[in-house]
Amino acid sequence: MSQYRAPVRDQRFVLHEVLNIAQYSDLPGFADADTDTVDAILEEGAKFAEGVLAPISKVGDVEGCTRDADGNVTTPTGWKEAFHQMAEAGWTALSSDPEYGGQGLPHVLNLAINEMVSSSNMAFGMYPGLTLGAAAALHTGGSDEQKELYLPKMISCQWGGTMNLTEPHCGTDLGLLRTKAAPQADGSYKITGQKIWISSGEHDMTENIIHLVLARIEGAPEGVKGISLFVVPKFIPDENGDPGERNSLKCGGLEHKMGIHGNATCVMDYDEATGWLVGEENKGLKIMFVMMNEARLGVGLQGYALAEAAYQQSLAFAKDRIQGRSLTGPKNQDGPADPIIVHPDVRRMLMDQKSFVEGARAFALWTALQGDLEEKASDPAVREKAGDYMALLTPIVKSYLTGKGYDMVSNGLQIHGGSGFTEEWGASQLLRDARITLIYEGTNGVQALDLVGRKLAMHGMRPITSFFNELDAFIAEGGDESVQPFINGLAASKAQLKEGTDWLMNNALQNFDHAGAASHDYLNLFGLTCLTYMWAKMAKVASAKIAAGETDPIYATKLKTGQYFLERWLPEGAMHLSKLQAGADSMMALEAEAF
Repeated sequence: MSQYRAPVRDQRFVLHEVLNIAQYSDLPGFADADTDTVDAILEEGAKFAEGVLAPISKVGDVEGCTRDADGNVTTPTGWKEAFHQMAEAGWTALSSDPEYGGQGLPHVLNLAINEMVSSSNMAFGMYPGLTLGAAAALHTGGSDEQKELYLPKMISCQWGGTMNLTEPHCGTDLGLLRTKAAPQADGSYKITGQKIWISSGEHDMTENIIHLVLARIEGAPEGVKGISLFVVPKFIPDENGDPGERNSLKCGGLEHKMGIHGNATCVMDYDEATGWLVGEENKGLKIMFVMMNEARLGVGLQGYALAEAAYQQSLAFAKDRIQGRSLTGPKNQDGPADPIIVHPDVRRMLMDQKSFVEGARAFALWTALQGDLEEKASDPAVREKAGDYMALLTPIVKSYLTGKGYDMVSNGLQIHGGSGFTEEWGASQLLRDARITLIYEGTNGVQALDLVGRKLAMHGMRPITSFFNELDAFIAEGGDESVQPFINGLAASKAQLKEGTDWLMNNALQNFDHAGAASHDYLNLFGLTCLTYMWAKMAKVASAKIAAGETDPIYATKLKTGQYFLERWLPEGAMHLSKLQAGADSMMALEAEAF
């Protein structure tokens, strides 16, 4: 099994040369993120991921979490110590609000660090990730008192955090939830119900766990209009803000999962647990969506982060494993066979991995930058456009990067051959861990429906129109001889996406099944266009650097890798367009009884 190495050089290329984040030095947080500081943070983050998190990833997979008779959960060997080391070093507070103990650095930099964490140990990264997502929801919807009580300790990860949505009888359709909230004379509520699949629901790494729980207040309207959000701590804070009385909630069981064994995925039982309303009655889902949207971006990150780890593993294996001879003559003259990297089909899988990961990384970082601009830009028009992009692109980041990311992890196992099917080499763990990314935080099918059903038409189609205008402006700039193929590829992909969008607008309202039938392929066509845009931006930078006499091999490698993307990925666009335009008729024609 190869040793994980954080892709610091490529992250620096995207942050400094493609996104040029130094141009935003007048914005809050960016002023402290000069080039030297960013590079130092990336280097130190790499050391932590490589030296602390990667070595305990397999331990977590093998040991998993354990639960005792009282519902207490113990995490794998070494995880508690690594968690404390992460918190004490300040990694969890990197981009959080300084008013509550955060460092206030850009989210785009935080995402780069989170990639390292997910690549080196995905299940571990879920503990701080969910905590900070819960903190973000409280930051948005909580009262001043709730923020002062909870945020400093959650941002520092002294306390953990979760979100509790799913129940045994309802997942995506939250309007069916049954968990009850009974108001009390002192302003608190008694929360009663059961939640399932609660990641990090119970563990031994923090002194308290703050659960955000969706529930229905007695007498509330049916459906999603009657859902409220409550903060329900494992230990009720005392007058000093320290963990006090144990609340009447516990982990009723641990899920036995295909992967992410090191993360405690819990059944949570609430038996008249004490909770406090967050925000207004019956408005809880809107606040919880702050956390859910952050989580969806984080899951998209997991998709390409695991693909990066798989690429590193399979590349090392392909260079070392000898089998057969090159079709154009022996390359390893002194050995009995050539390394399998000489074979075109192995190269195909490696190039698929490499071209996807680098395009996905640029796309994820570019999207994270939009989140920074939405929050921090001084120009209202810039904030509006960035907010539109965040709404439009979140389902694409989540779904496209996890769906294709899983395919790339599967490529990694395939390159290993029979060795990959055994547990010794680590490829199987990555595949098992990656599979959940297509499911949790809203399945990829649900994300596709969200894209075509809500995001395209929002604000009178302003977000998608703005995106098309940006692509058109970039295409109009053109490029030199080495960049022009990327410009042409982007123009072709954008034209296909525009045709698909127009088809949906003209057909989906006549028959809603057309929208559902087209949604998967439309999202994939959109994701392909986004990565093509990123490759065009990277190619323009690389070409300019080469023309200026730069000799760093990364620039020539970018152009070669991007050329592969154009030739081997871009043709999928025509397929997706043709399939989405086929509509729903053949898909829905067969009676249910005939299956």
